[in-house]
Amino acid sequence: MNTKAKKTAYYALCIALAFVFSYLESLIPLNIGVPGIKLGLANLVVVTALYVMGERDAFIISMIRILLCGLTFGGVFSLVYSFAGGVLSFAVMLLAKRSKRLSVLGASVLGAAVHNVGQIAAAAVVMENAGIFYYLPVLLLSGAVTGALIGVLSGAVISRIEKIKE
Repeated sequence: MNTKAKKTAYYALCIALAFVFSYLESLIPLNIGVPGIKLGLANLVVVTALYVMGERDAFIISMIRILLCGLTFGGVFSLVYSFAGGVLSFAVMLLAKRSKRLSVLGASVLGAAVHNVGQIAAAAVVMENAGIFYYLPVLLLSGAVTGALIGVLSGAVISRIEKIKE
């Protein structure tokens, strides 16, 4: 199989896996009283791709996944919120990775927290209501917990992929 075909296959597999994780996540009811709390299962694919496939590839996978999930499960506003959170989150995880001061776990926790900041900021602009920032402390806490979970899982997956490559 040539290199371009392999890369296309990897893209397709990662996007499909992230899409399936997003769908599975939509089936898990998290009624904690604050809207927007999610597990971030699809970010497992993005974080792993960032460390295994590369920055550009991971960004493309993330953006295509957001677009597909937004069109399938959400609407225009969901796309706006998801892109705002996703782009900001990816930028912070990329900086964390490049700094080499944080592990995969640290990058994932930061990414999850900043994703919530991006979504809340987008919602405040769209809704023209800064009062929505009152949700932020709870979202940051939940983001730290779920980001840590995704970071641990991503670290394990990355470790296994690296062993296979050897």
